[in-house]
Amino acid sequence: MNIDIYHGDCIEVLSDLKLDLSKCVFVSDPPFNIGYHYNTYKDKMPESDYYELLFSVFGNNKQVIVHYPEQMYKYAFAINMTPEKVVSWVYNSNTPKQHRDIAFFGIKPDFRKVGQPYKNPNDKRIKKRIAEGKQAKLYDWWDVNQVKNVSKDKTDHPAQMPIEVMERVIGILPEDLTVIDPFLGSGTTGLACKNLNRDFIGIELDEDYFKIARDRIYK
Repeated sequence: MNIDIYHGDCIEVLSDLKLDLSKCVFVSDPPFNIGYHYNTYKDKMPESDYYELLFSVFGNNKQVIVHYPEQMYKYAFAINMTPEKVVSWVYNSNTPKQHRDIAFFGIKPDFRKVGQPYKNPNDKRIKKRIAEGKQAKLYDWWDVNQVKNVSKDKTDHPAQMPIEVMERVIGILPEDLTVIDPFLGSGTTGLACKNLNRDFIGIELDEDYFKIARDRIYK
């Protein structure tokens, strides 16, 4: 397992690394262009510039993107690709948005690789499977709470992803690919790769967020 993280502009860093992207998959929760208050990055640009930025980073390579559904549709049109699979990540919150999509472009996830509890554990047949140590395969509807201010693992990053979501994403991807997160943020994708023994490259523009990610991943 190799875990490498870089502080800098992701386009410049990726260019310097000269990776064989056929052996990689981008997995990222990118800035949403909705006015989040980041330290360094201004999260509000003309829509056409925003999708041009995403394309300049991800291109037509294998990628898994977390985004609000409406913007995900626009992104698919912008890169002229349709997802192989889409998962809905839902959560309770006091905001108008209570779910995001996780879209798999150019790569098919294997939901059999990650289990979860059965929804009907009192069913006679299911009880037998549980007694045998079996689990249900993942559904395409993930009910996972956001990382809130009261969460024990909350950092100073304003848009921290839950580790459970990213471990599910990484867990259903092929194991022979290096995972790249060009918008590393608080480092959750890297931490998920570390927990699952996957090769990872992360890049973060903001120095404070980079330090948060570094401390979480390398502790």
